[in-house]
Amino acid sequence: MITVSEKAKNRISQLMLEQSFDHNYFLRVGVESGGCSGLSYKLDFDNTVKAGDETFEFEGVKVVTDKRSVLYLFGTELDFTDGLNGKGFAFNNPNASRTCSCGESFAV
Repeated sequence: MITVSEKAKNRISQLMLEQSFDHNYFLRVGVESGGCSGLSYKLDFDNTVKAGDETFEFEGVKVVTDKRSVLYLFGTELDFTDGLNGKGFAFNNPNASRTCSCGESFAV
């Protein structure tokens, strides 16, 4: 299961409103090869659930991931930071054995 922090839920909802996405849209979270640690996180808005996708819902915010990515993301919390050290979505992934300094890629 993937969880979403309160700050991340608020930011996702705000972005969806800004982009005029209707209730058919959701946040697609995934993992792809690349980055300095081997795997990179991917975030995008989508409106098509594909066969084998896993769906999670948090107070009206729907998050979907493909079957392969859920193996890397199981237990991960998606958070949003807006502090002095940077602004953006952050993945608190207990499966990551190492991450790069920017936090955008990881290894298991």
